[in-house]
Amino acid sequence: MERNDRNRQRVNELYASGTEDTRLTRSRAAQVEFLTTMRVLNDYVRPGMRVLDLGAGTGAYTLPLLEQGCTVDAVELSDTNAAMLEQKLAGRPGGRVFRGSAASLGGFPSGGYDIVLNFGPLYHIFDTDERDRCIRESRRVSRAGGRLFFAFISNDMVPLTECQYRDFFHPGTERTYDHRTFQLDNDPFVFYTLDQMRSMLTACGLLIEREIASDGVSELMAAQINAMSEESYAEYLRYHYYCSEKPEMLGRSNHLLFVCR
Repeated sequence: MERNDRNRQRVNELYASGTEDTRLTRSRAAQVEFLTTMRVLNDYVRPGMRVLDLGAGTGAYTLPLLEQGCTVDAVELSDTNAAMLEQKLAGRPGGRVFRGSAASLGGFPSGGYDIVLNFGPLYHIFDTDERDRCIRESRRVSRAGGRLFFAFISNDMVPLTECQYRDFFHPGTERTYDHRTFQLDNDPFVFYTLDQMRSMLTACGLLIEREIASDGVSELMAAQINAMSEESYAEYLRYHYYCSEKPEMLGRSNHLLFVCR
């Protein structure tokens, strides 16, 4: 089986259940990542802009950006997710769905988009060359002066959140990380340290403008956050936003968001 076919098969198996549709909305804690990301996007997005949403899933960001007056081309590798998004966009002007890989954008014009979102592909691309091609293709289709947004899963936070579900650090636990370097095994997702994230973006010719801890400790504190009153949750979000771009907080987030140009 070819490398690209294996990746497609992995992604299709991972998302076959359709649970991605509620990942960012199923609880207050889960919404922190979405609310933070939209808050950042709203600093840049304006009506009439052309957006390319790579790894669009079931439309978590495609739909709100359409509602803000953008035109959105959504690319999704998972057949289940793409079918759900096609159903949501049926009869709605301004949105199109393309089934395929974010690393293979040959049919998309160079400099054709004001905003390029890459909010999932780098969770799943195991091959280094294909990962770099995904980033470079994102850069190619972005217009001069446009903005590119990349999301990563943090290698250094996941062990702490995993401790909620199992004794992650027990010597007898199955080998899920290198016990010398603490690099997680890349299965079923690909995990990066903060330095690795920065290096891969700059090596592909991008300038990093902002770095955001998009969900912070929300998974680690999910029970407490979900039990908050409306007033407490609103104040917690204010605190999270206050912390989210502090350099000392970036290592303590499951997901990192980068704004580049």
